[in-house]
Amino acid sequence: MKGFLLSLQSEFYKSRKTLGFWSAVLLPLLLTSLISIGFYFKSAKLAAYPGKVLWAQFSGISLGMMGTLLLPIFIIFIVYSVNSVEHKSDTWKTLFTLPIPKWSIYSAKFFYAFFLILLCLMLFVAFTIGFGNLLGLLKPELKFLDAHIEKELFDIYIKLFLGSLAILALQFVMSLIWKDFLKPMGIGFVGTIVGAILVTNVRWEYAYAFPYAQPLHAIMGLSKKIRVNSDLEIFTNEVLASMGIATAIFILGYFIVKRLSIK
Repeated sequence: MKGFLLSLQSEFYKSRKTLGFWSAVLLPLLLTSLISIGFYFKSAKLAAYPGKVLWAQFSGISLGMMGTLLLPIFIIFIVYSVNSVEHKSDTWKTLFTLPIPKWSIYSAKFFYAFFLILLCLMLFVAFTIGFGNLLGLLKPELKFLDAHIEKELFDIYIKLFLGSLAILALQFVMSLIWKDFLKPMGIGFVGTIVGAILVTNVRWEYAYAFPYAQPLHAIMGLSKKIRVNSDLEIFTNEVLASMGIATAIFILGYFIVKRLSIK
């Protein structure tokens, strides 16, 4: 455990001033800010909607963008930034000569990427709630203060996060295998497009088994849950499949890292 914590601390110090780290904060801040500005200037048209519907529309924009394209691309960027330091300086072998178990180094890198993605999504929850309530104060005709969706929104983003774990594991391992950004980026982008087609166009009944379709599959139709205040089932097929695939690939990735350490 000590080796894991030391490795995790090292990952933080290496990345705390990089775009990879700050993007986890800036992405939700910028996106929710822009959406809030749009709602502010269109308040006259939106004033007729009840609070629950407003919250569903307000939060649904960010959720839709993250579920379809932004989250997979963000994951690709984050896992590359976590491993790029060792690739650029060719220090994998040096890293594994440290008196720290290889498993601790590998799992700390993965957990750090895991943490940054979770941080980003939880900030989406915080900024959505914060900006929504601010709009309710600045524009009282927008009935944001008449309804609350904190629990529903938190549950949805947790489900989105769990549904993205397979992508995280896949992209993490690919970023270990390849030094350049283009190969994992290209595979991830194509996978994201294919996943969106499988869910929205083809509507394949087994789309939940395809990793790049799982985040979108996980949040399909959830804006209706907010409007009707119904319970959300988190551990659905796509989430369970994502967690299972992520676990298997995470274990496989460790053996790939062991090979990197002796090349």
